[in-house]
Amino acid sequence: MSLRSLRIENFVLIREAELRFSPGLNAVTGETGAGKTILAQAIGLLLGARGDAGYVGPAGGEAYVEAELDLPEGVLDDPELESIAELRPTDEPSLVAARRVFADGRTRAYAWGRSVPREELAALVERLLAMSGQFEQRRLARPSFQLDVFDAYIGDDQVRLRAELARAWREHGAARRRHEELLQAAAGEEARLSELEELVARTKGFEAGAEERLRAERERLRNVTELAAAASGAAEGLAPEGGDSAGAGELTARARAALEPMAELAPELAEVARELVEGEVRLREAASALRGFLATLEADPGRLEQVEADLDRFAEAKRRFGAATLDELVARAAVARVELDARAVGADPSAVAARELAATKARVDGLAAELRTARAEAAPRFSEEAHGALAELAMGGGEFRVDLAERPVGGSGADEVAFLVRPNVGLPFAPVAETASGGELSRIALALRTVAHAGAGEPTVVFDEIDAGIGGETAHAVAGALRSLAERAQILTITHLPQIASAAEAHFRVEKIPGDPTHTRIERLSDEARREELERMLGGAAFLATIQ
Repeated sequence: MSLRSLRIENFVLIREAELRFSPGLNAVTGETGAGKTILAQAIGLLLGARGDAGYVGPAGGEAYVEAELDLPEGVLDDPELESIAELRPTDEPSLVAARRVFADGRTRAYAWGRSVPREELAALVERLLAMSGQFEQRRLARPSFQLDVFDAYIGDDQVRLRAELARAWREHGAARRRHEELLQAAAGEEARLSELEELVARTKGFEAGAEERLRAERERLRNVTELAAAASGAAEGLAPEGGDSAGAGELTARARAALEPMAELAPELAEVARELVEGEVRLREAASALRGFLATLEADPGRLEQVEADLDRFAEAKRRFGAATLDELVARAAVARVELDARAVGADPSAVAARELAATKARVDGLAAELRTARAEAAPRFSEEAHGALAELAMGGGEFRVDLAERPVGGSGADEVAFLVRPNVGLPFAPVAETASGGELSRIALALRTVAHAGAGEPTVVFDEIDAGIGGETAHAVAGALRSLAERAQILTITHLPQIASAAEAHFRVEKIPGDPTHTRIERLSDEARREELERMLGGAAFLATIQ
C-alpha cells in the first residue's frame, strides 16, 4: 500500500476531509456536480499542478492538502531527488507531502513539514502515485516512463539488469571524472602531490563520525559538576554511604521484611513482597551504577582540554582543505592515500584511471546490449498483448505498436521506446499521448499496467475519466481490469459507473450539502450505505422497480 491517507482543508467546497484508503481498489462516486473533480484537483496539487486563488474555500485565507505515502526502498536513491532526500527524518518509513494555497493563488510545497520547491516535491510524488488525465498525458509523453513500463513487462530479470546498469553507469561516470581530473592536473602535478601528502599527514588518525562523538563528549565534560551533583544525590537517595539515614533500598528492604511474615495469612501479600525483593535489588544496582558513573567523571581531569584540542584540529583541517564535514575530509584522504600508495610502487595514476575507465565502459556496454536483446525480443509480444488489452476496454478498433530506436548509452541503456497507436485503419501511427482523449488515455494506461507484470512500478494509481463514454460490457471489462490491477497495486478510481464501484474494496461518496455556505462532504461508506449508493447509481429504487 502506498497512499495511506489524504487530508484536505478549506479546498474549494471541501471544508475538511480525512480519508484513509484500502490497499486494493478504492472507488469514489457521487452525483454530477457533487465535487468529485475537486478531489482530483486536490491530488493534482501534490503532483505539481499550479495553484489557483479559486482553490481557497470560504472557511479561511488558505487551502491545504496533505498526503502520507509509503516510501519503497531505493526510491530516494535517484540523484534527481538528492536534495529532497536529505530532508527525510531518521527512521521515517513514509513521505508526508503537502501543498498550501494562499488567497492570492501563491502556493508552498512541503515534504515532512519542510518547505521544498514545488517541482522537487512533484518529482518525488510522481514516483509513488500516478494520475490519469493531464498528468497521465504528461507521463505517457515521456520516453523514460514508457521504457519503465516496457521493462516492467519484460520481467524481474530485466528490472534487475536495469538497476545493475544504473550502478555501472554511475561508476563509469566517476571513473570518467577521475580520468579527466588527472589529465587536467598533469601540469601542476608536483603541487597536487604535495597537497595530497599534506592531506594524508594532517588527517592521520581521523575517523568518520569522530567529530560528532567528541562534540557530545565535550558537552558532557563541560557539565561535569552538574552531572556529578545529580549522580551523587541520586546515589545517596538510593543507598547512603555511612550515617544513620536510610535510603530507598533500605526502606524497600524494611517494607519487604514487614510483609513476609504476613504472607501466609494473606497470600496476596506474597506477590507484593516478591516485587519488593526485585525492587530492592534494582535500587541497589542503580546506586552502584551511579557511583561507577561518578568514578568515570573523576578519571581524567585533563580530558576536556584534549577534546577541545582535537576538535580544533578537525576544524582547522576542514578549513585548510575546503571540506564541509569531517566525513568528507576522511573520504578524500582515503582517495589520496590510494593514489600515493600507487605512485610508491611505480604505477602511473593516469594509466590506472584510463584502464578503470575502459573497464567500466565495457561493463556498461555489455549490460546495455543485454537489455537491448531482451527489449527487441519482447517488443512484438508486448504490442500484441497491449492491443488485446485495449480491445477488451472498447479500444480495439485501432492498433498498438512499440518502436525501439538507438540512442547514446546512459543509465537505462542505449534504447529509446515509443508507444504508438493507430486509432483507425488507414491512419498513420502516432504517439499515444498525442492521439487519445482524457478517458482514452486512462484506459490506455490501465491496459498497459494490466499487461506489465510489475504494475509499471507504481504503488498507487488514480484513475479519473476512465469511464468516459463507456457502459455495458465495456464497463464490466474495465471493472475486471481494475480489480486485477488492484491485486498488485493500490488503485483509486473516480467513477459514475456502478459496475466499477461495486468491484471496489472501499467505497467513498462525495455529496454536496446545502447550507450557508454550501459545502462538499466525502465519507467512506458502510456496507448498508454502499448498497444505497449503488442503488442510486443504478437509477434509484423507483427505476429498478420498473425493470423488475
